[in-house]
Amino acid sequence: MLTKKEEEFLQYWEGCRIAESKPMSKIARGFPMALLFSLPIVLSVIVVRIFLPEWYTKISKTSPGMFITTIFAMFLIALFYAFFRMHYKWEINEQAFKELKLKQANNNAAPTATEKSTNNENDV
Repeated sequence: MLTKKEEEFLQYWEGCRIAESKPMSKIARGFPMALLFSLPIVLSVIVVRIFLPEWYTKISKTSPGMFITTIFAMFLIALFYAFFRMHYKWEINEQAFKELKLKQANNNAAPTATEKSTNNENDV
């Protein structure tokens, strides 16, 4: 027998599993967390670049063009993180959905205790 929470999850996931399986949906839903992951790194590089430009070029020994490359690389990392984080969550939900559907099918197929006792009385 499924609990109320499990039945609610089945209803929720049946309604949104197709929409959430699309790659753009995964990126859009995962991007806020990915920005929280990458924004501090980007902001620290920007702050150092703006407020201490001589120190930045002396310490890093990079050309000014590397700054844009760093920002672009962090953006790509954020996209990667967003997609795979949400894909992992989708897979977890999909697995739980399949297990609950199987449990529901087994519960519907198995006769209840009262049906078993009724069938045994008729056999005698």
